[in-house]
Amino acid sequence: MNFLILPWLALLFSQGSPNFEPQLIDDNVSIGYGIVVGDVDGDGKPDLILADKKQFVWYRNGDWKRFVLAENLTERDNVCIAARDIDGDGMVEIAVGAQWNPGETSDEAQSGSVHYLIRPDDPTQLWTPVQLPHEPTVHRMYWVKTGSAAYQLIVLPLHGRGNKAGEGAGVKVLAYEKPANPKDPWKITLIDESMHLTHNMITPEIGVGEGETIFIGGKEGVKSFSFKDDKWFAGPTTESPPGHESYGELSLAAVPGGGMLLAGIEPMHGNQVTAYTATQESTEPQRIVLDKSLKEGHGLVTGDFLGNGTIQIVAAWRMPNEAGDIGIKLYEPVNENYTEFKSHWIDQNGMATESLTAADLNGDGKLDIIASGRATNNLKIYWNRR
Repeated sequence: MNFLILPWLALLFSQGSPNFEPQLIDDNVSIGYGIVVGDVDGDGKPDLILADKKQFVWYRNGDWKRFVLAENLTERDNVCIAARDIDGDGMVEIAVGAQWNPGETSDEAQSGSVHYLIRPDDPTQLWTPVQLPHEPTVHRMYWVKTGSAAYQLIVLPLHGRGNKAGEGAGVKVLAYEKPANPKDPWKITLIDESMHLTHNMITPEIGVGEGETIFIGGKEGVKSFSFKDDKWFAGPTTESPPGHESYGELSLAAVPGGGMLLAGIEPMHGNQVTAYTATQESTEPQRIVLDKSLKEGHGLVTGDFLGNGTIQIVAAWRMPNEAGDIGIKLYEPVNENYTEFKSHWIDQNGMATESLTAADLNGDGKLDIIASGRATNNLKIYWNRR
């Protein structure tokens, strides 16, 4: 055998395998409720923005120096953050949610908050908070595109007002329109109140016209809402498929060659990683259970991390499972129908994941993974070195 070809054979068989290099960004995170990515300082590089227990902070891309945006906005914990460039100046606008008190569903003074943060001339200094009206148990928020140059802040509570154990009034999903002066009253529109015990929502780059569609996961499954002709409307819905256990996390991706993949963690704070696949050949989505070993699953993203033309799923959890493990795994499809997957560890026992996201942080065309940990009190970047 010509031994000169062995390195090439090794490269061939290793091509597409996960190779992530962890970098510890912060080892003093209190909880790490939410991590998002966006350009804060306008240098053209995506920064990390974190909702921690009492502070909202950002980490500058490159040296990863930590700066405080706002702190102690409410008596109780912070819980969520939304960051996106909505005015085209190359820098993100930021909204935040706090006063996390999920057991109080009736009194908005004691549960939930929504603040818009006004940017100072120097973004490394404290930003000015503007308090907005809200429902109790504010839990997630995203800036969503509603036109060619229009955006709304979508705010999702965990419970409906007065809701007990997922029963009672539905969750009020609200859309906020930012005025030219953010200190003026914001227009607030009710999108929906039909769902109960919602946990997360996503805004993939699909929608109606120039706007984006939001997908919300909760007790009833997944519902979609789109914006057209100056109003929100619900997409087609069907009963949850057999075996469905409600959604805690969800992620939607287009499958190369046609079709869609809906990944989920079921139920809320659940143990199962699932995938619903609908291809051009299939008539009904097929539910696949990829993993049942999670405990308190709390992070999910999809994308082609391996660069092999398929869509993979990355899922994470925050409590030790039966094997005593916490961490992050990548699930790779092994057939073209996305009915079988194999798993790879990204982080075994180094991340009690509270929040998870993915982005190309260094402009090399590869998706990196970012996670913040509750019990591990850390923030890490997993650099994609494939």
